[in-house]
Amino acid sequence: MNFQIDAENERIASEAARLAAGFDDDYWSEHDTRHEFPWEYYDAFARGGWLGVLVPPEYGGSGLGVSAAGTLLRTVAASGGAMNAASTLHLSIFGMGPVIHHGSEAMKQKYLPPTATGELHVSFGVTEDDAGTDTSRIRTHAVRDGDGWVANGKKVWNTKAQQAHKILLLARTTPREECERPYDGMTLFLADLDRKYCEVREIPKLGRNAVNSNEVFVNDLPISNDDVVGEVGRGFYHLLDGINPERIVIAAEAVGIGRRAVEVARKYACERIVFDRPIGANQAISHPLADSHSELEAADLLWQKAAWAYDTGAGNIGALANMAKFRAGEAGFRACDRALQTLGGFGYAREYHVERYWRESRLMRIAPISQEMALNFVAEHVLELPRSY
Repeated sequence: MNFQIDAENERIASEAARLAAGFDDDYWSEHDTRHEFPWEYYDAFARGGWLGVLVPPEYGGSGLGVSAAGTLLRTVAASGGAMNAASTLHLSIFGMGPVIHHGSEAMKQKYLPPTATGELHVSFGVTEDDAGTDTSRIRTHAVRDGDGWVANGKKVWNTKAQQAHKILLLARTTPREECERPYDGMTLFLADLDRKYCEVREIPKLGRNAVNSNEVFVNDLPISNDDVVGEVGRGFYHLLDGINPERIVIAAEAVGIGRRAVEVARKYACERIVFDRPIGANQAISHPLADSHSELEAADLLWQKAAWAYDTGAGNIGALANMAKFRAGEAGFRACDRALQTLGGFGYAREYHVERYWRESRLMRIAPISQEMALNFVAEHVLELPRSY
């Protein structure tokens, strides 16, 4: 077993850190406060070709795999941008996975090159407020209409829908009660996010406000048959090539945010003098930070193992992706919480930015799947315990 850092990933981390360094904490604080999309940052990474890290070379990308994508996103999350920086990029990076693996050749030729250059913005349209984590009960539906389809329904938590040109829309095309299995009968569309048929409303939220989250109301949206991703009725299973990489890169981002928070707290603990000595000399300060450092190191290894499994097709990818997301989400938030505690009252002040890391890291314990559902997956599919829901 070789734990030597891959030379390509080391190069990715170095270059991503160099680019991200051009956008400091104040840049991100201002964009977060104003709810303003960070176009300068996005364009810098697009010009560098980083949005095509998963896109195969024949479509203009580098085809490096989830391990490389995770390395990139862990690095930018460890910058002052935290989850805002990562979310600006990550949907463009992993979101087109179902198209890469299941799209027609014509679809790949049309949509993957502008994905790689950053010209095409796509939003994920899966979650619904009345279905929650039970995706089999989504109500958004699409019916045949001549040579195409017409879709109706509502989606929530659509990231970057304000900027998106297309939406990866999961819709029922066969009623659930007519299907042999609950997750059959859903179809995935790479549909136009046409504002004549779609209303997009931003959701006010706790953090990560430079990148919008939205409700999308779909009203008689016409969809070309050419925009069906993979097979009709198999959309949920095709979606897994977006869901599992998402959980893996979210884990990498959680590690990055946690490392940023620990470093800020470490520096403060070395410089802050109380009772004639730095507060870092007190074990009440040093032990929690040391504990978080070790937790982040362990979580870092776990997401890398999950990425390796996905890239090579080895192991139980779903289980590893869920475990990585769970462990990294816990470790990342705990690191940010401990960093805030280390800074005391200043941790609560916006000036020091730790409160922003804390707000953004809290999301990792909810999205893209709750911690409880991640444990349900492991309990059922790894430990073979009875299904609890």
